[in-house]
Amino acid sequence: MPTNEQRRQAAKRKLERQLARRAERAKRRRIWGVSITVGVVIAAVGLVYWLVNLGPEDSQASPNESNEETSANTTDGPCAYAENPSEQPPKPVGTPDDPAETPNTGTVKVTLKTDQGDIPVELDRSKAPCTVQSLLHLTQEKFYDNTTCHRLTASEGLKVLQCGDPLGTGTGGPGYTVKDELDAAKALAPGAAAGQDGSTTVIYPRGVVAMANGGPNTTGSQFFLVYGDSTLAPNYTVVGTVDAAGLTVLDKIAAGGIGAGGQSPEDGPPASPVTITSAVAE
Repeated sequence: MPTNEQRRQAAKRKLERQLARRAERAKRRRIWGVSITVGVVIAAVGLVYWLVNLGPEDSQASPNESNEETSANTTDGPCAYAENPSEQPPKPVGTPDDPAETPNTGTVKVTLKTDQGDIPVELDRSKAPCTVQSLLHLTQEKFYDNTTCHRLTASEGLKVLQCGDPLGTGTGGPGYTVKDELDAAKALAPGAAAGQDGSTTVIYPRGVVAMANGGPNTTGSQFFLVYGDSTLAPNYTVVGTVDAAGLTVLDKIAAGGIGAGGQSPEDGPPASPVTITSAVAE
């Protein structure tokens, strides 16, 4: 028969085991409670992140963000003139009117009055209706008045006088861009050789007026007057032609040669500076 001391020791051990089990259960409850709390917090944070970054608003820009800005910076008509925020021309003229139907027939005469003589050109709406519309807008807004023709080329395959930059550096423009209209360029006679990158070339013949650009759909205000057949990729919008009197003036400018500070002896500012004092549409 157990003694009293043995019974006390057994009761003590039983109590200790009970207390240990209670402590273990309390510990597990605490761990489980913390886990649930952390899970709830993580879920809440995830929900907030999804709503802010990945929810329905992410696939469609809200007002005052990119979609509205793009829409506001492009005209509504078929020409879709796009504002170019990177250009801040010294002569801000806004974008041209963009009617529902852009005139695409007929010609318009514009005379470039320069300090080297008048250069009459004929713009052909059928070749590039949106670009011609832009040129007339710039002419009417006197954008070309008192601008320089900053570049003359005289290589075997490129003979042009480039004008229309209000900065006179080759980097300026009107503050908007015009989409390429290249059907007339692609219809020109093919060049004798491919371009340096293997691309197709065509001959821009003497007397052609075409638009300069910095890549696809970047046409602005700069244009070039071809005084000798030139081989180029058909990437430059053809807008019209220079008449015989204008070609005489271009020949005189070309005969003066390339001035100092050019990229090469065949490409640089004309030695006889050329300023368009005014451009007048008839």
